[in-house]
Parts: sequence; structure tokens; C-alpha cells
Amino acid sequence: MSTVATTKMSSKGQVVIPEDIRLKLKLKTGSQFVVVGKDDVVILKSIAAPAMEDLGLLLANARKQAKIAGLKRADIAAAIARVRSRK
Repeated sequence: MSTVATTKMSSKGQVVIPEDIRLKLKLKTGSQFVVVGKDDVVILKSIAAPAMEDLGLLLANARKQAKIAGLKRADIAAAIARVRSRK
């Protein structure tokens, strides 16, 4: 499978990602992307929510970083209260 292909933009601004690339990257209908454009370059970066089995690892890492930073639960609650009061 190739990782280089050409495509066209429709009159509605839609771009088709060629099938071989969709298959290689395992993209499905409804896949979401971040789009970055600069000069004559457009980059599509696929984004997805983390898998449920990865959430425990992410949470453990966040707790570890918070501990290193010296954050306490009260600090987090205070930060949330400050943000909510800005509305």
C-alpha cells in the first residue's frame, strides 16, 4: 500500500482520502481530524479518544505528575471553583 496519493477538493471544500491510505491508517467513517494549514501545506492529523484500557494508565500518570508538582486535591477543587466563577 502506498502512503502517497493525489486527490481533489470538491466545490464544497471536501477532500477524499484515498482508499489505500484509509485502509493503512484504519480510518473509519466519522474519523475526526485536526487540520493545520500554512502557506501551501495542509496537514490532517487523526484524533481519537483514548481506549478505555488506557485511561487507568493516563490517570496514574496524571496523579504522579500532580504529586511531583506538589498539587493537592484542595488545589484542584479551588482551581475548578475559580474557573466556574468566571462565567
